[in-house]
Amino acid sequence: MSTGSGYAPADTERWVAESPKRSGRGTFERDRARVLHSSALRRLAAKTQVVAVGAGDFPRTRLTHSLECAQIGRELGAALGCDPDLVDAACLAHDLGHPPFGHNGEAALASLAADCGGFEGNAQSLRLLTRLETKVPGAGLNLARATLDATLKYPWPAGEGPPGTAKFGAYAEDADAFGWIRKGAAPGHACLEAQVMDWADDVAYSVHDLEDGLHAGLITMDALRDAGQRRAVAELTATDYCYPGSVTAAELGEVFTGLLALGCWPAGFDGGPRSLAALKQLTSDLIGRFCQAAEAATLAATGGRGPLTRYGADLVVPRVQRLECALLKGVTAFYVMSRAGAAAAQAAERDLVAELAAAIEAGAPGTLDPVLRPAWEAAGCDRARRRAVIDQIASLTDTSANAWHRRLCRSG
Repeated sequence: MSTGSGYAPADTERWVAESPKRSGRGTFERDRARVLHSSALRRLAAKTQVVAVGAGDFPRTRLTHSLECAQIGRELGAALGCDPDLVDAACLAHDLGHPPFGHNGEAALASLAADCGGFEGNAQSLRLLTRLETKVPGAGLNLARATLDATLKYPWPAGEGPPGTAKFGAYAEDADAFGWIRKGAAPGHACLEAQVMDWADDVAYSVHDLEDGLHAGLITMDALRDAGQRRAVAELTATDYCYPGSVTAAELGEVFTGLLALGCWPAGFDGGPRSLAALKQLTSDLIGRFCQAAEAATLAATGGRGPLTRYGADLVVPRVQRLECALLKGVTAFYVMSRAGAAAAQAAERDLVAELAAAIEAGAPGTLDPVLRPAWEAAGCDRARRRAVIDQIASLTDTSANAWHRRLCRSG
């Protein structure tokens, strides 16, 4: 079955050749199914998005975020001419490598992995897709080249990114897989499908984290209307969510005022049926605003030609919408991530990760899951053995990390 126009045979090639499959499904449909049925995706149900898992039934987890990201990316990609199953698969896969406790857990593992190549959630996602998941031995899920390329938000190996960029998309030991994926691609340039995935990710988590914060009462409309608090949010956003020197807090303040002046914002939130409906309408309107702006700008920049795929075009997101999206991230950071008690809880999580790593390493290979024991036993140096420990902890959920810690660090 055809995967649609705009894709060459090399785009549907798999790293390891497979026997013919039954007819009726395209390459990218199969890839989406492989990610959807993976154990790594299931584990995201118990991994923190922003609010800790178990804190309530309403807040997003990494899994619900990934599903919402996939819906947004699928529709935006299809409007531009990208294969919708390819973009869907990339969006579902984009957070697979994130460890327990969200970005806080990522920071803890980066410290522990400093001597064995570091830790980066995006590079860990690639490692899962090409190595650790077990659909095809030695090749992970063995996804098509174009699908894997679409997951690469940061299309460069560790240490080879733009100046000032700490993020990367592949560990040095996964260089062979990375090189195969990027064959023929311009260094450091993400394909269109990856750019769509990236924007869908930004839109999904900025808007939905705002929704979660309003629902939890951590963000209020009265607070957002306060000029002093808006300035503080703008300053935080300029520092933490914008490229240094690209925007001033004053410009962000003006954009923030314009964003809040849109008619979609509710007067307040009291948890009742009307306010719940108003909150959901806000979510819908903001997502539509961000996606429609990107679609229109991209089609305008390309003269309406299509379909747009791979390296035939770049996604164009207007500056105002990028700043609005960054401001929503700043709102969540200011009111949710910086709330009283958050720093102490995060420090405790980092301590737990460090203690768990020491206990697993001391008892390995018996303390490792069976699927990771061969890597430990085949390791020829301490760096490789540490990587097996990092892989183990990264695979855990918030729930299982706590359970493992109780079993290995508090027994007796």
